[in-house]
Amino acid sequence: MHCHVSLIGRKDLNGEIYRQLRRAIVADQLRSGDPLPSSRDLASSLGVSRTTVVVAYERLAGEGLVEARIGAGTFVAEHVVGARREATKGRADGMLRSRRLWESISLPTAFARPAQFDFRTGLPDASLFPHDDWRRLLARSLRSDSDRAGAYGEPAGHRGLREAIARHIGISRGVETSADDITVTSGTQQGLDVVARVLLSPGDRVAVEDPGYAPPRMLFESLGARLVGVPVDGSGLIVDALPRQARLVCVTPSHQYPLGVPMARSRRQALLAWAERNNAAIIEDDYDSEFRFGGRPIEALQTLDTKGRVIYVGSFSKTMLPSLRLGFVATPPSLRSAVHKAKYVTDWHTSIPVQAALARFIDGGGFARHVRRVCRVYRVRHDIVTHALTHEFADQLEFVPSSTGLHVAALARTASVDDIRTVVQRASELGVEIHELSRYSVHSPSRPGLVVGYGAISTAHIEEGLHRLRSSFRC
Repeated sequence: MHCHVSLIGRKDLNGEIYRQLRRAIVADQLRSGDPLPSSRDLASSLGVSRTTVVVAYERLAGEGLVEARIGAGTFVAEHVVGARREATKGRADGMLRSRRLWESISLPTAFARPAQFDFRTGLPDASLFPHDDWRRLLARSLRSDSDRAGAYGEPAGHRGLREAIARHIGISRGVETSADDITVTSGTQQGLDVVARVLLSPGDRVAVEDPGYAPPRMLFESLGARLVGVPVDGSGLIVDALPRQARLVCVTPSHQYPLGVPMARSRRQALLAWAERNNAAIIEDDYDSEFRFGGRPIEALQTLDTKGRVIYVGSFSKTMLPSLRLGFVATPPSLRSAVHKAKYVTDWHTSIPVQAALARFIDGGGFARHVRRVCRVYRVRHDIVTHALTHEFADQLEFVPSSTGLHVAALARTASVDDIRTVVQRASELGVEIHELSRYSVHSPSRPGLVVGYGAISTAHIEEGLHRLRSSFRC
């Protein structure tokens, strides 16, 4: 193992070797059982005599930090774990301070622990993922693209995947776009990030749905935007409440997050007209519209756009796995170049082998078959959950009708936000994890209620999980 030791400007050579190796051991950089370089190799690399290194090793051995094994070499001793507490002693906290904004943002904890009965939103069922097929596709991508493995890829993404995405959303959602206007991203959040970098200047106003998904709000604010929450009712975003000065509006028109309502066609047309009058852009987050369980398909907002003001953002986190970190942005041609450049300066490109595997998965028909298969499973879960909310919870909750996606919402009839928070805590003690509706509020008074996800929980566990949730109201 190579160990970095610097002797530049030092006089006590064996002392410096001893101190720097000791520091690495107590800081857990060198762990129990790790080999140290042979005294001959380390002496050669440092340009000192072997005796100098041997003396340093003997000092470490004298403290019990390393041990020599005949015929094998010198290794970090097995019993030095306690000494590592010294690593943080005396270390300066540092004078650097982040912007105050970052003090108000918390790291996610919603999925920090597994749940016996998991009704949290945003999660698909990983057991339904075609792991064997995916492994074969990924291995094929690594083999076939081995000649490019040492090179960087195109910031916009793997050409084959961009073509496959353009075809897929054209067929499944009616979105009119081309591969040239697709940028592959590491999920929806990065899609929003590159668009915001292209369109927003510090101080620009951004309108978001209230209630709505929190991470985009934090993203926009971190870029210096001024956030405006716009209320949502049973027909979606209330367009008349939009501020005229907004530069960007972020919406989930097909399945509003978290209420689950679709945006009415009249609202869609009003939103497009508003954007044209105010020279604003619209981000359409179409995060889980592949899963539809009744009624006529809802067209994407982008299909109604004749002025090039809608930026369509999609993700494979629900249809595939969140851990793959795959999403995309379909932009009007006028933004194509800038968005590609924004992706370049952000992280250059998303993993090429993973993109190539997904391209083959889509082109070979595997993706469509997978979506059809999981949709049948999710339909059953959707029906069980909606039936229970409509009947067994009718005295406590008002179900918000929804036939799309992997979650539904229910508003509390009489309970307060604090009452619902207590219910969620009681349910958690019974092994049930679920999100309260109030956590998605922006500026308006929080609505008491629950958001019930059914993507992650197995069908067999739903009824028992809901029974335990119901008992949490009775306490």
